Amino acid sequence: MAASNYSLKINRNILDPSFESYRLSLDPIPTYNVELDAAVAEVKLKDSQYTLDHVRAFGMYNYLHIDPWYEDSVYFVDCKGRVLNFTVTLDTALGKPREVFRMPFDTSRCEEHVCASLSLTSATWAALSDGAGRLYLFRTSMRRENSSLKWEALFSEEMGEPFTILHSISHVQAGVHSMEVLLLRIQKEPLPDSESKGSGYYVSLEWITVSDTAKQGELSGTLTKYEVRKRRELRGKSVPHYAAVEPQGKGLMVASDKPFVFTHVDETLVEQSAAEAMEVESAADPIYFWQQTMEDITVSVRMPEGITKDDVLFKLSIHSVSLGVRGFTPLLEGQLHAPVDPEASAWIIKDDKSLEVTLQKMCEGPMWPELLMGGDRRGEILSEEQPDLLNERLTYLTTEDLNANPDKDKPPCNSQELEDCDGFPEDSSSVTRFDGDSLKPTHVVNLGSHQFLFTVDLNPSEMPCFCLRHDVDALLWQPRPDKPSDMWEHIATFNALGYVQASKCDKKFATCPPNFSYAALGECLRRVFIYRQPSPVDTVLFNRKQGRQVGQVAKQQVASLDSNDLVLGFRATNERLFVLTLNNLFVLKINN
Repeated sequence: MAASNYSLKINRNILDPSFESYRLSLDPIPTYNVELDAAVAEVKLKDSQYTLDHVRAFGMYNYLHIDPWYEDSVYFVDCKGRVLNFTVTLDTALGKPREVFRMPFDTSRCEEHVCASLSLTSATWAALSDGAGRLYLFRTSMRRENSSLKWEALFSEEMGEPFTILHSISHVQAGVHSMEVLLLRIQKEPLPDSESKGSGYYVSLEWITVSDTAKQGELSGTLTKYEVRKRRELRGKSVPHYAAVEPQGKGLMVASDKPFVFTHVDETLVEQSAAEAMEVESAADPIYFWQQTMEDITVSVRMPEGITKDDVLFKLSIHSVSLGVRGFTPLLEGQLHAPVDPEASAWIIKDDKSLEVTLQKMCEGPMWPELLMGGDRRGEILSEEQPDLLNERLTYLTTEDLNANPDKDKPPCNSQELEDCDGFPEDSSSVTRFDGDSLKPTHVVNLGSHQFLFTVDLNPSEMPCFCLRHDVDALLWQPRPDKPSDMWEHIATFNALGYVQASKCDKKFATCPPNFSYAALGECLRRVFIYRQPSPVDTVLFNRKQGRQVGQVAKQQVASLDSNDLVLGFRATNERLFVLTLNNLFVLKINN
């Protein structure tokens, strides 16, 4: 079953094209400080953990965990190995964090241990990694009724190399209770150094199913026994921005810069079907032809007859292109001779048997000697005006005028002058949905230049949401695996947040609450930024430039925490923002 390409459908009813800006508000944000009696169990990167993937996975880890079933309750692990719960009942009378579990093992036994991680699986279950390779599954009872009750570990097992937990769910099928847990590891490439490319590491996602093996009819209270039923491993070359298991364990969704594939099932190697070579007419002729002007490149690629847009796989970044038909090896792939503008480039199907790609040069003027680096010129066609353009470009060699062809209005484009927030990622990221039975991709969304901003748990009955930058805005997407034709729904918009967050050089965390009333950005040290949704104003305001009345204003607020420690955790609820540092937990009252 081949994966189908899909696109994200924006709900324009929740966009605000007339949004102007955020107005800085000096209204204070009530902030409450809870001093911890033991420091958070922060694990700093070691010299061997030097790659960008290590930084993304462990250096930027969010040590604070919010309970989606009880939003005023958060959890974290301290340096004594205690899992602590902090629940707010009254902001002005905050208590101390309470212990719900203490890990009996010393994580320092493992030289390459990582940060302990927690996933609140359901209203009565939770999963914990000690950071040294051991996985715990707990029956927590109803946490809303008694959040300080000690947790009961019904499963505890060494799972191999250290890992963090990305996501977990709980479900019951045919009377059997199962938990699906998704683990993340960064491991060294098995290839020798001479053959290994890149950082020398790969990213492993392990999807584990743990089930109750007690027979029906037995006393489940005393004979309940949980065992690993199935282990599936995916591998890729970048830490995923998003990874989550679907309800009932029917599938898996992964958003990443580079693709993931299933490699092992229960430690047995999965056979990878080799991509077939594409058959096209007259194989002796070049598969593609190209021509150029000073502004753009036009490439015509021969395709089998009867192809549709759903059959085409097209990936374009500033420096590279890949084009082919699903299930076959790419027809055109490699590094482009010079940078192009992906946003201004496009492709169309012509005559049902060829595909025409238009590539906009990033810097107008220079003529390319080749389309792909290290390629050849056999497919190049000189357009009718190209000889004249070449002659014009060489005029300065023979003319007596020192400036025979001045650029009257525009200087050449210099890609180095682009702002960081306007740049495109080197790799084209995508969201892929894998089927839980076949382990094959069924749906793929190419994210293109849509920068990934953050992941957030909003509704405990749904999969986690993810937020992407679209132009200047930030759009929140809710996966809907039960709707195969419309699997990702645009549910909220944060105006101009995509552009605003790009200016925060020290930004570490971003999040939003379940009611979308604000978005929050947290820097590495001290400062927190709140961006509220537009709200009606009490007084009459006028826009002087446009001469119209302003009915709504979006406010920006800034809070400065009384701490010099690094921010380690950042979670939002409808009323409060929780910020965790090494020795303190701050509670910011955002909404009343």
